[in-house]
Amino acid sequence: MPDQSHRVVIVGGGAGGLELAAKLGRKFGPGHVFLIDKAESHIWKPSLHEVAAGTLDIHREDLSYFMLARESGFTFIQGEMQGLDRASREVSLLPVSSPAGLEIFPARHVAYDTLVVAIGSKTNFFGTPGAREHAITLDSTEQAERFRQRLLSLMVRHAPAVQRDGGPGDAESPGLEIAIVGAGATGVELAAELLEARAGLVYYGLHEQSSGYGMRITLIEGADRILSALPPKLSSTAQSLLESRGVKVLTGVRIASVSEDHLSDKEGKRYPTDLCVWAAGIEAPSMLSELGLETNRANQLVVDSRLRTADPCIYAFGDCAQARWAGQDTHLPARAQVAHQQASFLCTALGARIPGTAETNQDFEFRDYGSLVSIGHNRGVGSLMGVMSGKSWFVEGLVARLMYMSLHLAHHLAVLGFGRTAALALGRLLLKRGAPRVKLH
Repeated sequence: MPDQSHRVVIVGGGAGGLELAAKLGRKFGPGHVFLIDKAESHIWKPSLHEVAAGTLDIHREDLSYFMLARESGFTFIQGEMQGLDRASREVSLLPVSSPAGLEIFPARHVAYDTLVVAIGSKTNFFGTPGAREHAITLDSTEQAERFRQRLLSLMVRHAPAVQRDGGPGDAESPGLEIAIVGAGATGVELAAELLEARAGLVYYGLHEQSSGYGMRITLIEGADRILSALPPKLSSTAQSLLESRGVKVLTGVRIASVSEDHLSDKEGKRYPTDLCVWAAGIEAPSMLSELGLETNRANQLVVDSRLRTADPCIYAFGDCAQARWAGQDTHLPARAQVAHQQASFLCTALGARIPGTAETNQDFEFRDYGSLVSIGHNRGVGSLMGVMSGKSWFVEGLVARLMYMSLHLAHHLAVLGFGRTAALALGRLLLKRGAPRVKLH
């Protein structure tokens, strides 16, 4: 007999978790599908580098989870997962408080029949001294906004005197030194977006249009090339584009410590910096290693070919899970398209659990459609996999950038459906005409 009360609880409202909740919610309704996230609103994480640079206004981009729940038919519960009682099948949540310290929601317990963990990842400092204290990460909208505010403050502080008080100016005024540690997709895209932000700041007169003054960006990578997880041709093209626009790219440099005003590498060389961003690696939240389930060194939950943990009632996917790549001698990478495909797979698997029908024996198979990296608003590079031919095509320029933008629309399409996605895209296009090039407040 079908189970009319089966509760699927999804912890984590990132790209994969939200897509899964929306798909299941539209099919089964809010009595069966529950989404838990500590934030009030959702933003597509790959766009956080644009929020940090100020080229994307978070207040126009984020989507309320309560609104999404109403539209897509699931129940949203705001809170942060603190622990898990597997015997009683309950997730414990920390209390939710306002920035002023006022308690909004108390600590609670949420019962589940099937639990899906999709809480994503956070920055891995690899034990580097001073990195946690002095470097900024881009794990959340709050951190991206913190970077943007510091960037604006430092731009004003480092601007020539003629711009600040109408004086004669100072030809020797130092520029702003920004160091980005880690040249994966996040580091590379942030460097490119900061160039767009610099152009916007010049346009609005924040500092003089002088080639001798400005924002100096240094991109530091420990591997022998940037974007080391992607094809070499893509890496070399991206590096050439960045260097042609003034970004200093250093490869084979391993940072040993981070201080308030400089970085030091393993060889003892120092790199001055006013603002440091750490984008050198990721790990899952340490809380996962305390659940009594198998985890790896990066705190990721180890899952089988159907994305199940050792507990048959608990699934995990996305950045917080370690899953084997079928046919490859490695694990699946932490990429948005992996989480997207896993969400679609689980929608089918859990779609059988909720009504109590027989589950299929199908394993998850990832299909790599290639990678795209944004190198500015009119530039991009990418490698696309031919599904039928098995060949790889290299794309760059505006075509690659437009394809990169389409990934964001595809995420909205999975969450909101075609009609709302089309209306949202048109509305943002019209709003952009009246918005500044870069957020200045």
